[in-house]
Amino acid sequence: MVIFSGIQPTGRKHLGNYIGAILNYVKGQDKADPAIYCIVDLHGTTVQYDPAELRQRTRETAALLVAAGLDPERCVLFRQGDVQEHSELCWLLSSVTSVGQLNRMHQFRDKAGAARDRVSAGLLFYPVLMAADVLAYRANEVPVGEDQREHIELMRDAAEAFNKRFGETLVVPEANIPTVGARVRDLKEPERKMSTTGGTPQGTVYVDEEPESIVKKFKKAVADSGSEIVVRDDKPGISNMIEILAVVRDTTPAEIEREFEGSGYGAFKTAVGEEVAAWLAPVREKYLEIKDDTAYIESFLEVGASKARAIAAPIVADVREAMGVGPVRTHA
Repeated sequence: MVIFSGIQPTGRKHLGNYIGAILNYVKGQDKADPAIYCIVDLHGTTVQYDPAELRQRTRETAALLVAAGLDPERCVLFRQGDVQEHSELCWLLSSVTSVGQLNRMHQFRDKAGAARDRVSAGLLFYPVLMAADVLAYRANEVPVGEDQREHIELMRDAAEAFNKRFGETLVVPEANIPTVGARVRDLKEPERKMSTTGGTPQGTVYVDEEPESIVKKFKKAVADSGSEIVVRDDKPGISNMIEILAVVRDTTPAEIEREFEGSGYGAFKTAVGEEVAAWLAPVREKYLEIKDDTAYIESFLEVGASKARAIAAPIVADVREAMGVGPVRTHA
């Protein structure tokens, strides 16, 4: 089985990124052959950005992935812009992707807002490039957060449309969305997901944040009315923290409910904050140790790009062949 997933280099990585995606990346190393992970710097160019900052954030994201447990020798870890097959396949897939479908994508509508006619074409085409990222490796599984479900459906549609029109060439991938912690919520506004750009500063917990600051944020988290520590629709704040602690302890939300029954919100929030801070501390320490070692980071990204090109190049060649692009290939 082949696993592929990509992660944005824009912004600091928060607890939602870590639980919703990065943990699954690390687990994937032991069950995939190969597990392929990509820092999607090309996606980062679809909005306003600073070139120097994009490069820096890309290296920092790579460092964080390694600090979290990814081993460049056990997986394929690379920078998207180093593998040109992604861009080529994106263009080739545009022939089986409708403009109407792209216009209806929720993330495009949310990011474009009222200025839809003025946003970059890259933002509209973002899901096609994301499809190319995955389909270039004939990946079977894509570990993503709940918010990426719509993008997975588009890439599945693109693969199926391509195969129907040009013959069986691409693998139709499946999403792997965590059952617990799939949508970590803002601690201050739990009706929306935790986000670097769309969340509140005090409601967003960063992976590289100081432990004392993490504990403080959980202590001040919105905890809903009443005093019951249960997962329930009318208790989004407490439900969020129960799920977070269940992930940290690798247990079930029901077990957390049983342990903290009758404890009170204050004691519960403090306990969650302290355990999250302790859980993230080793990752933070490793990240701070390697994040400024540019030579080390560039060396493993270069090796990863070579591995990625070796896999993607023949698959994109198959796509070109099926579509009649370029000369007919001669097979030995």
